[in-house]
Parts: sequence; structure tokens; C-alpha cells
Amino acid sequence: MSKQITFTLNGNDLTVNIKEHLTLLELLRENLGLKGTKEGCGSGECGACTVIVNGQAVNACLFLAVEAHGKKITTIEGLAWPDGTLHPIQKSFVENGGIQCGFCSPGMLMSAKALLDENPNPTDEEIKHGLAGNICRCTGYVQILDSVKAVRDSD
Repeated sequence: MSKQITFTLNGNDLTVNIKEHLTLLELLRENLGLKGTKEGCGSGECGACTVIVNGQAVNACLFLAVEAHGKKITTIEGLAWPDGTLHPIQKSFVENGGIQCGFCSPGMLMSAKALLDENPNPTDEEIKHGLAGNICRCTGYVQILDSVKAVRDSD
């Protein structure tokens, strides 16, 4: 069965017809061509597919696309400023070595942004907790944590 949904994606209002069983990850990657959101495990364990829905980090592989109706969604493609300037969290990941192979980076960046938007001055433990749903294959956790701390400490 098909259903029409309307939502805001990276600042743009969209209306799409989708199959009701489609996940948000499938909608983003397959229907809308936004390949930055990665599928790692497909079961909500790795965090590679993390996007922000109404200010909250969610696993797009577990989130049904029909649930996006009326919501505001931000993906990694919507993180940089419209003129291409990197968001401070992206810049910090580059400067502090938080990006290694890059597979986990979109999910890590989106989780970090959601955390810092909710709590601009998290403790080290709160940062670890905020990123706990994201797995880095390269074990670059120290650099990732340093990247988030650098943004936190820049204010």
C-alpha cells in the first residue's frame, strides 16, 4: 500500500508517495538519493544511519518513513551551511582526526550535533553516553570524543 507524506528535509518541504513498510533509511538513500546516511547493521545497533528527527537522534534503519510525516529531519547532507561552510562539529572532526575511514562519521556527527543542540556543555560522560549508540570500525573513539569536546569547549 502507498501513502503520501509531507515533511521537512534539510530545510526543504517535501511531499512523497511511499510504500508503508519503507524505512526512513530506504527513503533517504533509495528514493531521495541521499547516500550520506549509511546502513551498517540494519538493526539499530551501529548508529551509522543516525539522522535527527525533531531534534532527536534516531536510527533511520528502525524508523518507518510514514512516521516522518509532519516532522523536521536533518541528515548529514543538511549539516553544513547553505554556502558549503562546514558546521562547527564537522570542522572539529576534520581538525581533530575524528574522521578516519568515514563510514561511521555521518552517524557520529549527527549524534554529536543532537547532543550539543540539547546540551551545549555536556560532561565527558554525557558525551560518551550521547555517542554510545554509534560504533566506529576504526576504533577512533579518542579522536571522536576530542572532536566533540573541542566544540563544547569553544564557546
